[in-house]
Amino acid sequence: MDKVTFSVFSKPWGELSIRALGQLIREFGFDGVELPVRPGFQVEPERIRIDLPNASKTLRNEGVEITSIAGPVTEDAFEACAEAGIPTIRVMYRVNEDGYIASEAAARRELDALTPFCERYGVKVGVQNHCDFFVQPNSLGLRSLLEDYDPRYIGAIWDAAHTALDGEEPEMGLDIVWSHLCMVNLKNAYWRRTNGPEAEEVEWSVYWTSGRQGLASWPRIAEYLKNRSYSGVICLTAEYSDTQEVNRLTKEDIAWAKELFGVG
Repeated sequence: MDKVTFSVFSKPWGELSIRALGQLIREFGFDGVELPVRPGFQVEPERIRIDLPNASKTLRNEGVEITSIAGPVTEDAFEACAEAGIPTIRVMYRVNEDGYIASEAAARRELDALTPFCERYGVKVGVQNHCDFFVQPNSLGLRSLLEDYDPRYIGAIWDAAHTALDGEEPEMGLDIVWSHLCMVNLKNAYWRRTNGPEAEEVEWSVYWTSGRQGLASWPRIAEYLKNRSYSGVICLTAEYSDTQEVNRLTKEDIAWAKELFGVG
């Protein structure tokens, strides 16, 4: 198996300085970070041209690379990513009031418009699957959206938890999106009933849990990726319903993920 890079979505630590964030992530054992570029975080959209390259330099000095951002897809964002050496911008597309087919067509129009930026700046748009009301709720939806695009520019970010919540087998899902796969999100969850058996209508919610406890089999995912010599980013998203235990659970999950992939 070729080298994988372990990254983490830094949304839970938006209050930290960039330097403190880098130190924390490195202490956890990650190689990189997916940085949210959103209001209230270390880099905000209106200052992306200045602050993102500076953040990248600061984190690199702490031994951490920005492997991707979750943020805007403006030309400023592409230019800032290119300057900072950040390869991927992660996006998702919701289903709007016009329904799935119209929303998928709108997503394609946006990807068509973004492809020239990808070519010009050498930065990829990575589209993540997401269960519920999203254009790409599972691997088949993601492939349907992306299959006509050049994977050098438009890639698939396969999310283990969301495919599992939708009932997919991981080997099938990864095979479906393999031609465009640019990143794997490792997280875990399960459906939990939120009302009692006497209710007239059953209600369920998603409970975000540690890697060992949810519907997605991290060992099967790791085995499949190793067998196909996956080389790329594995991003742990640090999403847990028990928000008071984020640091502990993140450290436990990255240690287990490295064990599964045979990384010391």
